Amino acid sequence: MARVCVFDVNETLLDLRALDPVFERHFGRADLRRAWFGQLLQSALVSTVTGPYVDFGRIGRAAFEMVAAREGIELRAEAVEAVMAGMRELPPHPDVAPALSRLRAAGFRLASLTNSVRAVAEAQLTNAGLAGAFEAILSADEAGRLKPAPEPYRYAAERLGVPIGEIRLVAAHAWDVAGALRAGAAAAFVARPGMVLDPLAPVPDVVGRDLLEVAEGIVAVEGSSRGEPSPGG
Repeated sequence: MARVCVFDVNETLLDLRALDPVFERHFGRADLRRAWFGQLLQSALVSTVTGPYVDFGRIGRAAFEMVAAREGIELRAEAVEAVMAGMRELPPHPDVAPALSRLRAAGFRLASLTNSVRAVAEAQLTNAGLAGAFEAILSADEAGRLKPAPEPYRYAAERLGVPIGEIRLVAAHAWDVAGALRAGAAAAFVARPGMVLDPLAPVPDVVGRDLLEVAEGIVAVEGSSRGEPSPGG
């Protein structure tokens, strides 16, 4: 049974759409937020597969250079810093607090696991009012490889003192879910708008339209380990 839920942070818990006004103000186009974050994820995957290790913050800055070059935009240092500062101030999605409360009330242990370095993750979750919900705020940086490589998920299990099969990664990214499942963990997918599962990857046993629906699904799947009745049972 996977009684430890480990949450991805960006997009899963925190709403990146809050950066749209920052991109509009400094780059003249709100839609470049998606282009930048997509490039960030792509570059992170390339770095993880090919090596050597580069931390998520450095990759994020490099992604700005790539997007600016592609779009023919002058890249100003103050614009980059404004976005990076905004990343630390992201609000939580409205379903996050009640979902975390539901899982804690059902007896689950909660932690977070992000590709961001620990200082950024701690600032993000503290500013979002969520840090107190987690017994540990973990960073893939401490494993020396980024998700979806297996090392971060194994590192999380080791830090939390449980076998890899007893943690469940909760994420809104198909690649993160696939990485967790292939590392031996359980997983749950949050189908945020525009997010879909990868048909070439294993399918998690919990999928929901938002985090509260996912939380209810986790309780239903794992409830028998605490003697809780399943819905309709």
